[in-house]
Amino acid sequence: MGLLGAVPSLADDGASEQLREGEYLLRAGGCVSCHTDKADDAPFLAGGRAIESPVGTFYGPNITPDPETGIGGWSARDFERALRHGRSPAGRHYYPAFPYTAYTRMRPRDVAALWAYLQTVEPVQRENRSHELDWFARFRPGLAVWKFLHFRPAAFEPDADASAEWNRGAYLSTALAHCAECHSPRSLTGGIKPGLRYAGARMAGGDTAPNITPDRETGIGTWSGRHLMRYLDLGMDPDGDFAGGAMGDVIGEGTSFLSDSDRRALVVYLRSLEPIRHELPPAE
Repeated sequence: MGLLGAVPSLADDGASEQLREGEYLLRAGGCVSCHTDKADDAPFLAGGRAIESPVGTFYGPNITPDPETGIGGWSARDFERALRHGRSPAGRHYYPAFPYTAYTRMRPRDVAALWAYLQTVEPVQRENRSHELDWFARFRPGLAVWKFLHFRPAAFEPDADASAEWNRGAYLSTALAHCAECHSPRSLTGGIKPGLRYAGARMAGGDTAPNITPDRETGIGTWSGRHLMRYLDLGMDPDGDFAGGAMGDVIGEGTSFLSDSDRRALVVYLRSLEPIRHELPPAE
């Protein structure tokens, strides 16, 4: 599909390298699929996308630079605190449906590039929709407890013993694409279960996030590198079927826009993971 596909593009307008990088990071970070409500034919990044979870339905917020309903009143520091610490400009804790648990590892220059690009998006005045959550999840101060249990601000630390390609794939997966956030089973308190990161999970709404460790029976151990590259680009698996549901959106709005070298780096990283045999529980 190419890097800049069917969305507003700056590439033909003499955009700076920082803005082009920010546009790319928007795709690599999966922002488009959560913040654009395609089902309602809503404007680009204007929010409203329903995100099902075990505690109810979240709705992706408007992240256009509209000053009233979007992030037009934010500062660069507000944006950095949201990504790296999971807090709003007013200091409220964000729900981890917003994957700041991964974004906390983003490099400062990438945070700055993403922020710069978002300032160029067409502002859209579209009110955010309130989340529809179970009663206990609506108690937002309880998120401080969740963070104490499951979140620590961090920086990405390259592995000096690994290749540059592996490190790039690790950064893409753990800091941007946040693969483990969906592809890992959760404990009763909502944290990723120890020892099962990337091992697959049942998702609310009936979707399945499969095991993406290289286990040959329950994971992607029989997929070749070429198969994985094609899947991340076109959504086609080794059997010729195409990804649908949430993963279809992740590919169509995200990984299909990555460069071949970045898709290859992501594949190298995923294939290096420890194989985990993990049968998913039957769908309810």
